[in-house]
Amino acid sequence: MSDNVYRHLISKARDAKRGGREAWGVMSTGEKVAVALVLNRPEWLTEYGYTIPEAIDRSGSAWVAIIPKVARDLADEDAE
Repeated sequence: MSDNVYRHLISKARDAKRGGREAWGVMSTGEKVAVALVLNRPEWLTEYGYTIPEAIDRSGSAWVAIIPKVARDLADEDAE
């Protein structure tokens, strides 16, 4: 996993977790669908016209590979 890709995605996911749809709205399409997957927000995907399989495809293999780790790390931050 590329450290830069991980840092980028976790940063975007943190922003959306804190700022909700407003923070999510200013992201690129790829960032939006990956962040929605990280945060388990299928309603965001639906509003943007993506199904979960389409979002996975749109995110690309590099981001899909790290989505579980980013989601776990965000959950761990909440537990601290």
